[in-house]
Amino acid sequence: MTLEGKKIAILIAPRGTEEPEFKQPKDAVEAAGATVTVVGIEAGEAKTNNGDLDPGGSYPVDKAVNDVSASDFDGLVIPGGTVGADKLRADGDIVSFVQSFFDQGKPVGVICHGPWLLVQADVLKGRTVTSYSSIRKDIENAGATWVDQEVVTDQGLVTSRKPDDLPAFCTKIVEEFGEGRHPEQARSA
Repeated sequence: MTLEGKKIAILIAPRGTEEPEFKQPKDAVEAAGATVTVVGIEAGEAKTNNGDLDPGGSYPVDKAVNDVSASDFDGLVIPGGTVGADKLRADGDIVSFVQSFFDQGKPVGVICHGPWLLVQADVLKGRTVTSYSSIRKDIENAGATWVDQEVVTDQGLVTSRKPDDLPAFCTKIVEEFGEGRHPEQARSA
């Protein structure tokens, strides 16, 4: 599937985003033809981690969250990493940015600890998702059904558990981004 003409945002924390969960989805949607914008709490550079503890590479942050809007994009990727996901969910502007994708029915791909941000954004009620197993209770407490599967799709929301799931996750997000908006995904206000 081609994503020519599609604009995709991918979040990155100032430090702590899991490198393969950032790099592989970014590469996959770019390879399919999308234009990717790296969005962070602030512009500049962000350092990633591997396995939460080992240093990863540094990546440029194209735009600060305050300088973009969900309406600028066709889809969103939220990588995991325990530290990175926790930093992102603690930022109110990032949470609002994520909520806007759901309000607009746009596809969102989230992996590993990334669903913590969805819990904070209050967009999981009534959905079926997966994640890293240690945050299962958080997801269930947010009103979602948690399942232990490689990749789960629920009305434009794609979730996966861990880096081992990246091949399936990347294939599915390209497909969902290609399909476009899912009006039924919009959260009820």
